[in-house]
Amino acid sequence: YKLPLPDKNNNNTKKKSILIHLTSLLIDLVTSAVATPLHETVKQLIESKYYFCSKSVKFIPLEKACDGKEDCSGAEDESACVTKFGANSTFPLRLISTRNVLQIFRPDENKWKSVCADSFTQQHAETVCKQLGHSDKPTFSTVQVGVLPSDLKMSFCMVGSSKPQTFQLTVSDLKLCSQGAVVTLTCSEECGSSRNQDRIVGGQDAVIENWPWQVSLQNSGQHTCGGSLVSPNWVVTAAHCFNGCGRKALIRWKVVSGNTYLGSAGASSVDKVIVHREYSSGRNDYDIAMIRLQSPITVGESRRPVCLPPHDLGLKDGDSLVVTGWGHLTEKGNLSPKLQKAQIPLIDRAQCSSHAVYGSSVTPRMICAGYLTGRVDACQGDSGGPLVYSFGRWMLVGVVSWGVGCARENRPGVYTNMDQMLDWVHSVMQV
Repeated sequence: YKLPLPDKNNNNTKKKSILIHLTSLLIDLVTSAVATPLHETVKQLIESKYYFCSKSVKFIPLEKACDGKEDCSGAEDESACVTKFGANSTFPLRLISTRNVLQIFRPDENKWKSVCADSFTQQHAETVCKQLGHSDKPTFSTVQVGVLPSDLKMSFCMVGSSKPQTFQLTVSDLKLCSQGAVVTLTCSEECGSSRNQDRIVGGQDAVIENWPWQVSLQNSGQHTCGGSLVSPNWVVTAAHCFNGCGRKALIRWKVVSGNTYLGSAGASSVDKVIVHREYSSGRNDYDIAMIRLQSPITVGESRRPVCLPPHDLGLKDGDSLVVTGWGHLTEKGNLSPKLQKAQIPLIDRAQCSSHAVYGSSVTPRMICAGYLTGRVDACQGDSGGPLVYSFGRWMLVGVVSWGVGCARENRPGVYTNMDQMLDWVHSVMQV
């Protein structure tokens, strides 16, 4: 994993009595009250060590929250916890290829169908994008069927004039589009743009305005993982960030956005953490999670969602990608106080799953990027952060997941493959 190394004091903390907890709390209070208003300092320090049971009006040690045992009346301490979710069916809508062709899934035929431009309106575009989790000024255009790859011009459907809650209820099947064109759709004008249109090990200093979707996930005030804004109130990160004791209670987590330097300014509270139901810590498979913020961020120059990619974007070996984060600058080193970036190439799946590299450990839910010679890589503390590709706009193609060491020869970074996770992401955003 690309997690920061564990704090040895955490194990000792579990063994301390309430009295020692309170003593250390008072010491911390005295030393930090100088720089922070007293009531905020007290609140932060208490929340970093205790969970408050509002119904029974008592405090319990924070590690007892979300441990599967009822410590508050009404199991209050087991309610605001990390949850699991698995998409049970194919999400019915998708955008596909670099052209963002809109398709609808027909479960009775087990077939995807491209949507004809006939009768398609702005209201249809807004309905689709709302279902896909984006509702920010969607725009649509058309593309002639003749220029599309063969798999996109096999089956078609068209929309009706009704206004149902879900787009798929207004669709009827066609053999051919009467105008000879299908719909291409962009759901957000805001996503994926940055000031820069043109320490990660071996990386370079970066500024948040160039990578404004990058966030820091902080557990009890400590940077633990990275993440990516994909809408004003949703963040994509790695499932393994929530492994272990003390990482299940939502109250422990804050999402910090808009900062080049690590800090706690601009922190958002967490409403939900949803981990993929199929996530396997043993194999690092399905390593993805989503966080819903209690209130949406205000989009601006330093806070902006990254675009979700269309299906079948068609990335190939050697394509240039960028990974960002505040992770360790060297293996077993220290976190970088300033955001880092590194430009790395995509590594062909066959090569990454060869015996000389990772073999059968690489599943279809993973992609590899970096250099087989080492030199540049994500590292501890970069977990959950973005791997992005620019095609007009920056798109989230991977999530920092795992690797052996940092920047070692024949041990490149392995990332969650967003192309395989889009159904799940769209389904979660409907929850």
